[in-house]
Amino acid sequence: MSFTIVPARLDQADTLRDIERAAQALFRGHPAWPSYADSPMDSQALAEAIGAGRVWVASEEGGRAVGFVGVAIEDGEVGIAEIDVLPSHGRRGIGAALLEHACAWAAESGYPSVVLGTLSDVPWNAPFYARHGFEAIDPEQYTPALAEHHAHDRERGFPMHLRVFMRRRLRAEPDGWTRWPAPAKLNLFLRITGRRADGYHELQTVFRLLDWGDELRLRVREDGAVRRLTDVPGVPERDDLVVRAASLLREYTGVAQGAEIELEKRIPMGGGLGGGSSDAATVLVALNHLWRAGLDEDALAELGRRLGADVPVFVRGRSAWAEGVGERLTPLALPRRHYVVLDPQEHVPTTALFQAPELTRNAPPATISSFVSGETTENAFTPVVRARHSRVAAALDWLGRHGAARLSGSGGCVFLELRTLEQAQAIAARCPPAFAAHVAIGVAVSPLYGALGRHGGSASP
Repeated sequence: MSFTIVPARLDQADTLRDIERAAQALFRGHPAWPSYADSPMDSQALAEAIGAGRVWVASEEGGRAVGFVGVAIEDGEVGIAEIDVLPSHGRRGIGAALLEHACAWAAESGYPSVVLGTLSDVPWNAPFYARHGFEAIDPEQYTPALAEHHAHDRERGFPMHLRVFMRRRLRAEPDGWTRWPAPAKLNLFLRITGRRADGYHELQTVFRLLDWGDELRLRVREDGAVRRLTDVPGVPERDDLVVRAASLLREYTGVAQGAEIELEKRIPMGGGLGGGSSDAATVLVALNHLWRAGLDEDALAELGRRLGADVPVFVRGRSAWAEGVGERLTPLALPRRHYVVLDPQEHVPTTALFQAPELTRNAPPATISSFVSGETTENAFTPVVRARHSRVAAALDWLGRHGAARLSGSGGCVFLELRTLEQAQAIAARCPPAFAAHVAIGVAVSPLYGALGRHGGSASP
């Protein structure tokens, strides 16, 4: 049988839940059946995992989904959150391929191991995983997350005498690929205080980094060539910021090596979430490590500034107060908050907004204290975008029913800040089909630096 494994799409969520139900039906009559029947996958959690790129689908010829695997990150290691194959397609190697795909993703991402919970007496559970390198974990060696899962299983009546947690240790992928996150950002406010003689605008803003964004795969080449292996519609390879970033770093440092770059794009282009800038920053930080170029943070940030005003904040890896054209950064400690980010799926061209005659360009300067107090929250581009982009206006109106919805940067995405994950999930679950909703958490340190630590570099920006 021929099948392919690709990232899951949001429109496949119901199909994946149907696969889960079909696979769980095999446990009818087993002591674990009541627990499985009472705890189906949560729809919003599945949607978030798909949006984060942590669910993969096995599809047969013709595109029909016949199995899937999803992972979660807990206590610094990857856990198999769910792996299911349609019973009609069992014993065809699909489950093994899905498992190996998840393990390869974890290894490329620098994680040391993969864990899972399973049943000891079912042939396609513990014995299957043992054949793929998983070993039972001594309960005394449980991580806090595994101990919590163990307690939860006991509370829901799972047959604990059959429960086993297993772990597979990982090694670096032999083909040399590594994975790196490129997080999105939000502008918690944006004010234009003047215009410089060179035509650039003087800005004030707060960049908030998120735990969600794009993902890049990088592999070092010894011939010095820089190649982008992923086609990006409307962006020629020579103009792509990831290629320009790699080429600039190579030219500046004089290294002889090159790189191959693959990009998994999740941040919408023209959304005001900094996708291109973040991708470029990830390439600078990651290749500086992989090439052993030895540049410090200041040097990398200066190279980033040459590529774009937003690149330095992603290089430095902390949320920050920004002034100038966005390059003068002051790290800012922000409270833990959750965000519903709404993509109206309408491209908003930044250049046209900056050239808009109705744009307010002479606002009085704000202060950090006025932002912290909640007095400064406006985005100078909001009136312009509302007037010119009806889908963005509609997204602001819909999200505004649930709180103070704001525009991010000079793009089309809008967001709402919330105190709890449950609030954010409840709102995202009601998102109209015309928009795409993502739930994200504001982070103190960029996930890029977590990846750098896993790959053997410095984990602190």
